[in-house]
Amino acid sequence: MAGVIARRTRKQRAFRWTVLILLGVFFLLPMAAMLEFSTRRAGTWSLLVDWPKLNETYPDLAAGIVASLEQAGLTALLMLVLLVPTAIWVRLRLPRLRPLVEFLCLLPLTIPAIVLVVGLAPVYAWVTYFLGGSSLTLVFAYTVLVLPYAYRAIDAGLSAIDVKTLAEAARGLGAGWFTVMWRVVLPNIRSAVLSAAFLTVALVLGEFTIASLLHRTNLQVAIEFLGKSSATMSVAVSLTALLLAFVLLLLLSLFGDSRKRTK
Repeated sequence: MAGVIARRTRKQRAFRWTVLILLGVFFLLPMAAMLEFSTRRAGTWSLLVDWPKLNETYPDLAAGIVASLEQAGLTALLMLVLLVPTAIWVRLRLPRLRPLVEFLCLLPLTIPAIVLVVGLAPVYAWVTYFLGGSSLTLVFAYTVLVLPYAYRAIDAGLSAIDVKTLAEAARGLGAGWFTVMWRVVLPNIRSAVLSAAFLTVALVLGEFTIASLLHRTNLQVAIEFLGKSSATMSVAVSLTALLLAFVLLLLLSLFGDSRKRTK
């Protein structure tokens, strides 16, 4: 019996390593090819880390990088301001509305980006009229786009704690609802909030369709235009953005593991 279990364990271990190696080759081989192609032109990576020179040589790319970073930060902020209090309040005071809120938050996941743009185009005509054509107006569309992922992260954090007991204890000690949400519930879902923020930043940095069709500037649109004049620099920036998204998701995984260990 022990021999059968040992053989089964070895087979499972070999299978896991085989899958990991195949997935590693599948993901790393294209990235290695991108790295090799981007080094065919001397000075590509040194220019990429020299911001003043990059801004002078490729001003559109520099503008796209700045625009995407601003969009990512503002989208994460707006998403947290709207979603965290709503999710907590629905859990505490309006549990019957939770299926409706979940449906509305997950709805953008079922709508293709191209269809979403068709619906947003008339809205953005008014947005442009009142607020101008700044690329920062994409924050409103991106907040809708990231709702499914951010809601799932925050909802998972709320499901992991006894929100009602914490709230009732705080209320019994004389705390108001704002204090309950800000000083009692929010510290207990800090990792979930960070997860939602990381996912938001990663999604915004990789978004292309909405920005392109609404004629706004962001990193991916700048990379697409740059590819027509400098393919090596375009590939280098794409690889950098891909690695940044990978690092963000790795940090998200590490935060999740640390949260499990603290429990």
